[in-house]
Order: sequence, then structure tokens, then C-alpha cells
Amino acid sequence: MTTTRATAIGFSAVLMWSLLALFTIGSAPVPPFLLNALTFGIGGLLGLIWTLRNGLDRLRGISWRVYAFGIIGLFGYHALYFTAFRIAPAAETGLLAYLWPLFIVLFAGFLPGERFRPLALLGAVIAFSGAALIVLGRDASGAATGTGLALGFLCALVWAGYSTLSRRLGDVPTESVTIYCLGTAVLSLAVHVALEDTVWPVGAGGWLSVLALGIGPVGAAFFTWDIGMKKGDIQLLGVASYAAPLLSTLALIGAGVTAPSWTILAAAVLIAGGAALAARASAMGRKGD
Repeated sequence: MTTTRATAIGFSAVLMWSLLALFTIGSAPVPPFLLNALTFGIGGLLGLIWTLRNGLDRLRGISWRVYAFGIIGLFGYHALYFTAFRIAPAAETGLLAYLWPLFIVLFAGFLPGERFRPLALLGAVIAFSGAALIVLGRDASGAATGTGLALGFLCALVWAGYSTLSRRLGDVPTESVTIYCLGTAVLSLAVHVALEDTVWPVGAGGWLSVLALGIGPVGAAFFTWDIGMKKGDIQLLGVASYAAPLLSTLALIGAGVTAPSWTILAAAVLIAGGAALAARASAMGRKGD
């Protein structure tokens, strides 16, 4: 598989994540960890069907440490994210959580075979400023707290660490993500039983939203992201990930949930400009190889 194709496959995860907010709204009032259990369960079962078609022998010989790494990455990020917004549901919390693409660009420079590209970092900073316009412009339902901000920052580190370290597991087949998803579903169900009241989706629309989440943003997205992180241009994908909050907002506008504004246009220009710089850095890097 070429780097360009793997990068494109990885970016499909960003496109799917852009629908996360829309489908999550549709799944209300399901509590977060129950939603996590349902959607990761759906994603894991679909992954299991795919793995069975490819042959279960693809999972043989994989160390339990690899599975622990994957489950901790997926479950840890979501647990930190949900907890952060329960403690401090503020725009600032969300902004810190969205440092992960910038951290991916920074961390990638330390990976074997990768080179730090200053132009990609500049693109990440510019794109982050565009994401900041969107995140800080959202209505906040609470005030920021030190603990909430710390958890938001930590969840950004966890996801960036999981994503970049996946590169070092390039020989581990993507089918392993099936176990990551199923393990995350089991842990999420345990937390739900311990901490949450059970509230099921309302009507066909609610169940369809849960199903859509499990198929896409909390299902196939983690498989395609795994391919992108292992075989694609990791720094370019990091910057391109800032398209997710922009595309998410556009999806909400299309659904009539959010009104358009000049802020969104300015964010689009910044994010597109940052991604263009990262793409240029990627092209220059390929010429230099």
C-alpha cells in the first residue's frame, strides 16, 4: 500500500468523526458510557465479521500487551473526555482536548524513519487557531475548572500518544482493532453499570443514530485511522484532523442545528491554509527522500 493511499484511508476517519456530534445529538438521552458500550460493541462486532472473512489467524501471535495498549488508548481517551466535560463542560476544556492533532505532528518527529517538518508544525498551529475559533465560539454550559482543564489536556496526550505509537506497531494487522473496540465496549459497560442510570435511545431516530455511530465514527473510523497512522503520512494526517470540528459544524448547519456565521468562514480559511502548508511540507519531504 502506498503512503498516499494509506493517508487517504486515514483521512476517511476524520470525515466520519465529523458526523460524531450530529449522531450523538440524535442519540440523546443515552448516557455517555452506555453510548460508548453500544457503539463500540457495534463497531467491534462489524470488525469481527471482517476479521472472520480475512481469517482469525490474523489475530494469532499478537501479544496481550498490544491489545492492552489499544484498549487503554480507546477507552482511556473517551473516559477522560467524558469525565472532563462532566466536571467542566466549558469551551476551554474542549479546546485543550483538541490539542491532539498538534501533538501528533510534534510526536511524529521522534518516530523511527520520520523527520520533523517545521512547515507541518506551522500548518498545525494555524489550523489549531481555526479550530479554536469554532470551539471557543460554542455555547458553554459550565465554567472551566483546573481539574477539567487538566483532564482535557490529558485526553489530548492520550489520543496523540495512542495514534503515534501505533506507527511502531506497523506489523500488527489492523484486524487487532476489533479486540480494541470489543474491550472498550466491555469496560464502558462496566463503568455504566457502576456510575450511570440506564436510559435507552428514544424512537427509531435514536436507535438509528446509535447504529450510525457504531458503523462509522465509533466503528470503521478506528480501523481506517489505524491504517493511516501505520502506513500513511502521519504529520499530514495530524494537521488534516483539524478539518473535523469544521466539517462537524457544517454538518450541524446542514441539519439545522447550528446557524452559519462569519466565524465559521474564518475558521475554514485558517484550517484549509494550515492543511495546505502541511501538504506542501509532505510534498517537499517526498522530493527530499
